Amino acid sequence: MKTLAMAAALLIATSAAAQDQSMAGMQMPAPKKPATQSRQPSTPTKKPKTSAPKSDEMSGMDMSGESQGKKKPMDGVDMEHMQGMQMDGADAQAPAQASITHSTMTLQEPEDPSHMTGSNIPAPELLKDVAGRPAKTLADFLAMADKTNPTIAQANAFVQRSSAQAKQAGLYPNPTVGYQGEQIRGGSYGGGEQGGFVQQTVVLGGKLGLRRNIYDQQKRSDEIGVEEQTLRVHSDVTQAFYSALTAEALVNVRRRLLGLTLDAVETVHQLANVGQADSPDILQTEVESEQAKVDFVRAQREFLQSYRTLATMAGQRDMTVSPLQGDLEHPPLIDADQQVALIVANSPEVRRAQQEVTIAEARLKDARREPIPDLQIKVGEQYNGEFVRENPNVPAGAQSFATAGINIPLWNHNQGNKEAASVEIERARQGVQRTQLYLQHEASPLAQSYETARFESDRYKTQLIPRAQRAYELYLTKYQNMAQAYPQVLVSQRTLFQLQVSYLMALQETWRSAIALQNFTLTGGLNDPQSSGPSTTTVNLPTSAGGVE
Repeated sequence: MKTLAMAAALLIATSAAAQDQSMAGMQMPAPKKPATQSRQPSTPTKKPKTSAPKSDEMSGMDMSGESQGKKKPMDGVDMEHMQGMQMDGADAQAPAQASITHSTMTLQEPEDPSHMTGSNIPAPELLKDVAGRPAKTLADFLAMADKTNPTIAQANAFVQRSSAQAKQAGLYPNPTVGYQGEQIRGGSYGGGEQGGFVQQTVVLGGKLGLRRNIYDQQKRSDEIGVEEQTLRVHSDVTQAFYSALTAEALVNVRRRLLGLTLDAVETVHQLANVGQADSPDILQTEVESEQAKVDFVRAQREFLQSYRTLATMAGQRDMTVSPLQGDLEHPPLIDADQQVALIVANSPEVRRAQQEVTIAEARLKDARREPIPDLQIKVGEQYNGEFVRENPNVPAGAQSFATAGINIPLWNHNQGNKEAASVEIERARQGVQRTQLYLQHEASPLAQSYETARFESDRYKTQLIPRAQRAYELYLTKYQNMAQAYPQVLVSQRTLFQLQVSYLMALQETWRSAIALQNFTLTGGLNDPQSSGPSTTTVNLPTSAGGVE
């Protein structure tokens, strides 16, 4: 039975080797028949038929580099040029075949055909309609986000509101027009005094300009807020794009592995029909295949979810899934420590905190000027109906009047507001230091994460994957010489695929950390942006005599 199993595994390896020649750094030799003829089974056997790859039947995201009238693969990661991911020649077509959905023989135990251990359900192709759509790049999603992400429009609305508040705060108080009458009945003298007046408050001390300056400084803070929110959106969109690009690459890796396992299942069933494989061989091969199906479907689902997250960040609720085009394998090269220092010094959050100090200083200047009294002027014209003594039959007639006055800041000279404004300046200055410390706290781990992930991805690319490829080649060669059991070949193959997955994860983490550092650690592209000023719009109401409310 061991000899029979060895022969069965040899035929499985023949199919697997033809599909894995593209692993980076490894050109796998074609499997040969074992050299020792005496170890082959004495019973006549038939050579199992293996399905020829048909790349034109592949739907969704294949990895074929051939275009000759066939469907183009999804344009996400350039798998043909990624270390450990290359697909060349016939191997490039191997995963792009109908074997991912082709029927395999019914699950069974040759010794007991009535003992069914499961059913044969093909892995669903969730992305079969995606490959034919135009690929989208990061620039496409950033352009969409600038136009349709509502938080950027909200941040711009704060700038417009502050500008309007500054305009309103500098408006002069309205005059008062009224009627004035005294001794209207006149008593024994007859007549009385009746007329109209105009009253105006003259604002002194430049208080209107200082009030307007508060909102001008607030407007500058809100303008920094627009820059900050745009960076938040761009950071989230870029993060989501490379997460989706990684998920797309994982779909391709899982598709390749599934193609290999399904071919192995078909081969082992054919071997069982001629007595060269038994139940453990079949069941173990089917377990590998079913797990590959689960992983393949999970990878597709993760890509769909990542793509929807990306579309949401770009402001799109109902966006059709399409392939992604980007360079996953070359993250930006940055000096992490220098980038942390740049974040602490020039982050929009820091500049906005510094602008809060300027706003507080403007409020203190205004508070110091507010005790300066305004001049109240009142002028009018009235008719006096009282008769004069010199001519008792003639009334006094038209006469004018005028008054002027100011408030004396005797008890209330705005001392409480001045003290509060001084405290606010100190609070704002402490806010700058708090923001810088917070950014240092957030950015330093990202710098270490970037360096770690960059080191890991480089090691996977240059050290681990090449070694795993070589180990796989050596195990296969030993098996061909009848010096190694085939399970070890399967283990080395599984290790190689897992290293490819880990390589993609390391690349994703490198991108994530680099993007966060380049965007000043800003996130929250769908969070409600914050304004520096109050939400009220009741500033310097027309009836408030020039006061700021």
